[in-house]
Amino acid sequence: MSGVQHREVTADDDGMRLDRWFARHFPQLGFARLQKLIRNGEVKVDKAKVQTSTRISEGQTVRIPPIDDPETVRPFKVNEEDVRYLKDLILYEDDDLYVFNKPHGLAVQGGSGTTRHLDGLLKNLPNKAGEAPRLVHRLDRDTSGCLVVAKTAAAAKHFGSVFRSRSARKIYWAIVAGNPTPRQGEISCFLAKQVTEDGEQMVVVRNGAKGAVHSSTYYSTTDTASRRFAWVTLKPVTGRTHQLRVHMAQLGTPIIDDPRYFNIENWQAAPGLGEGLHLHARRIALPLRNGKKIDISAPLPPHMRQSFDALGFDPDRYDAQNADPEDGA
Repeated sequence: MSGVQHREVTADDDGMRLDRWFARHFPQLGFARLQKLIRNGEVKVDKAKVQTSTRISEGQTVRIPPIDDPETVRPFKVNEEDVRYLKDLILYEDDDLYVFNKPHGLAVQGGSGTTRHLDGLLKNLPNKAGEAPRLVHRLDRDTSGCLVVAKTAAAAKHFGSVFRSRSARKIYWAIVAGNPTPRQGEISCFLAKQVTEDGEQMVVVRNGAKGAVHSSTYYSTTDTASRRFAWVTLKPVTGRTHQLRVHMAQLGTPIIDDPRYFNIENWQAAPGLGEGLHLHARRIALPLRNGKKIDISAPLPPHMRQSFDALGFDPDRYDAQNADPEDGA
């Protein structure tokens, strides 16, 4: 690639870190080389100097220097083992998108100390134009289940709009400590981000507080195991960071094995439970570009299946496609 390029940031790249933007659009450019180009002032955003961590916004223009010299080019070689791994996770696929069953413990994007993540693995499934598939929404690292990934820029724009307009119907399953009171209802509050030694934490704040955003979730108790545990179905209306985890803790019934928001002192778990956050993106329904709709369900991850068995919950009690418990509420 010769000559200087100028590219406008699109809506589906809005808010992305600059280094991740380059990894998506110029996977042949090594990170060390990118750092050097940035230090030398050869990469700019709206004519201003930047850092690898700079976040870019829709409509901004990125200056890309010539990157065709042998020192720069790092041909990307598809890892067949990663291809097989990803293909085993596919719940649904068409010309526009994948729906993956994201495993518990796999990060969606990279971060401090995170080298293996879904966004990086997706480079192994390039489309016909050689572009990596694009994330259109997120799940926490320890949340399993349905994750939508677009195959092209046009598909990413469509599905990004679907999620922003809340046209996607998302259903989560969780096991919580205690029994929610009342058994079903809506949790509505304002949340703000708080930085701690362990990373970002969301806290409930008053309306008007700095950084406050509104959050809303509908919940329904599907089954209980005495008064100590409940299987809860959750329908988020908004999509805030850690929203479901904070909401269940706010209700007084935190999600089992939540490392950040489980707040019951002297808690003793029941024998036989699986280990790990008990939150699963069970089902997603959304409109396709051709006007049709898909409705996809993901089986429980092993640690939650173990806990369902230990507590006597039957995940097959409800047909996930037609009769989730909240549908009759």
